[in-house]
Amino acid sequence: MTASIQKHEHSSAPQAVYLHIPFCTNKCFYCDFNSYVLKDQPVMEYLYALEREMENTVKLHPPGEIKTIFVGGGTPTTLNPKEMEYFLKSVRTYFPNWSEDIEFSMEANPGTTDYEKLSVMKEGGVNRLSFGVQAFQNELLTGIGRIHNTDDVYRSLENARKVGLDNLSIDLMFGLPNQTVDMLNESVSRALELELPHYSIYSLKVEENTLFHTLYQKNQLPLPHEDDELEMYLLLMRRMKEAGYEQYEISNFAKPGLGSKHNMTYWRNEDYYGLGAGAHGYVGRERHMNIKGITPYVEATRNGLPRLDSFEVPAAEAMEDFLMVGLRMLEGVSKSRFEAQFGQALEDMFTVPLGKMLNAGLIEAVEDGYRLSERGILFGNDVFAEFIGSITVNS
Repeated sequence: MTASIQKHEHSSAPQAVYLHIPFCTNKCFYCDFNSYVLKDQPVMEYLYALEREMENTVKLHPPGEIKTIFVGGGTPTTLNPKEMEYFLKSVRTYFPNWSEDIEFSMEANPGTTDYEKLSVMKEGGVNRLSFGVQAFQNELLTGIGRIHNTDDVYRSLENARKVGLDNLSIDLMFGLPNQTVDMLNESVSRALELELPHYSIYSLKVEENTLFHTLYQKNQLPLPHEDDELEMYLLLMRRMKEAGYEQYEISNFAKPGLGSKHNMTYWRNEDYYGLGAGAHGYVGRERHMNIKGITPYVEATRNGLPRLDSFEVPAAEAMEDFLMVGLRMLEGVSKSRFEAQFGQALEDMFTVPLGKMLNAGLIEAVEDGYRLSERGILFGNDVFAEFIGSITVNS
């Protein structure tokens, strides 16, 4: 396949903001995120630094109308109410133009949310909470290093609803050490009893630089058999569907119309600001990654933007990204969006892998593009891999 790629500008002001709060009460055994145990950390120093980064960022790339804000971590809810209020006020200062139906999400740990803090969050504009629950068996929670128990989950959700926060999501995990299919089934039942708008359900990945990786290498991590793990995934897909939830992305389920708008920004390969230690951003086809450590990040913000790395994404790579992240969504990739971003037809750029995956029955054609088939959902990573390095270019 040959096609020439022209530079096609699609730079408009980003409408999505990601902010990273890197503090945690403790480090979970599976976590490789950029997070640090809260004790003795210079939290206000960090929030001042984050404010400096916001200020310098909007000077360079003024924001459009902001449609989504997502605060991740770490555990953003480790901030105390005063710190939380300060942080939310600075977000509002530098990104003042919010759309009427803005989705402002914050990750929360069930052990770190009380009524007072949730009230501050609600007043500061947060209108969607994502709780890291992971499982409804206390022995599994202890075994993965979580500090909360199932009572904390119910209490936190009750407090959130008391302050008027109804757009709630919880994360569950499967494939955990010592987890059985029955345990997952029980967790899904207890999660569904809560009748929340949204659920994210991820499989455990053993990442380097984690306690689990060390145990895994010593053959001391009792993971479920891969047949059980497949059974777990099929079970949760079936149960969510029966309960009226739409699987709108490989790991995400929502009541119709209540999927995470912020995550759709990533899956559609659209621009977003990434602010905070270790955060990634994507603006004007340039990706960046920030400096990770707390003190190095704080210092770096005093001399400009705290970049560890930033680079322009070549058009071919941006196209591959578009396919790989877009196919995670069950609506699939849109031909018209592709053409709007790149000024090229999707079929011209990916004739070979599209043909191969259609013939294998792993993707199917839909009105404006392509999506994973039911079987393709189970082999997503194999499908995504087909699109890497598959453009032939005549420049």
